[in-house]
Amino acid sequence: MSRPRALAAATLAVLALGACGATDGGAEQATTPSGELTVYAAASLRTVYEELGELFTAEHPGAEVTFSFAGSADLVAQLDAGAPADVLATADEATMARAVEDGTVAGQPQVVAENALTLVVPAGNPGGVTGLDAAGLAGADLVVCAPQVPCGAAAQALAADLGLTLTPVSEENSVTDVLGKVTSGQAEAGLVYSTDAVVAGDAVEVVPVEGAEEVVNRYPVAVTTGTDQEALAQAWIDLVSGPVGQEVLAAAGFGTP
Repeated sequence: MSRPRALAAATLAVLALGACGATDGGAEQATTPSGELTVYAAASLRTVYEELGELFTAEHPGAEVTFSFAGSADLVAQLDAGAPADVLATADEATMARAVEDGTVAGQPQVVAENALTLVVPAGNPGGVTGLDAAGLAGADLVVCAPQVPCGAAAQALAADLGLTLTPVSEENSVTDVLGKVTSGQAEAGLVYSTDAVVAGDAVEVVPVEGAEEVVNRYPVAVTTGTDQEALAQAWIDLVSGPVGQEVLAAAGFGTP
């Protein structure tokens, strides 16, 4: 099923659930959490979270969702510095663990999705890239994420598994920056998540890398300790982790835990 069709189906499911839960006099709507919700999310979640935002406001007519997308490490640093947010979603468990240790998220983070790396090149593969090793790159400019962000840690793990030493021309703070350098032609190859390759569509080509599917990042989400919208924040997590959210994530190419 295409993402637009999956979104439409999920929207109908959300509205149907809301209709079934309504009672005479609109009692259900009166108890539905409302207000402004700020979600800090890993850059690789942008497309799917924006889709889920539409579903969320359909289910919660009095709610408004604002997103901040960036590298997971940057988001955790912003929260630690006191930035206001209600929900944190990172692209790996190690980065979320730092937020737990810092005391900026509450309770037990919930893993809602999985993702793996893939090697992408610009359409037409101008660099003639055939793999991630030196021979496969054949001198092509490679871009990866910086090691302190989840996609960079995954790139290092993949290289270690393959016995390779990567020599990228740049290390970016988010996977969307890596993808942007490839699609703009500034780089001839980049390591991104499989979902980013899906989003890029015909702008990139995927070059298979043996073992890449074994390096999996798990995506946790949690309510922040600084929120004054705890009920609304939990409602977001319930949507993302529930059947409707899982359907939308799967349609976008994410694995589900």
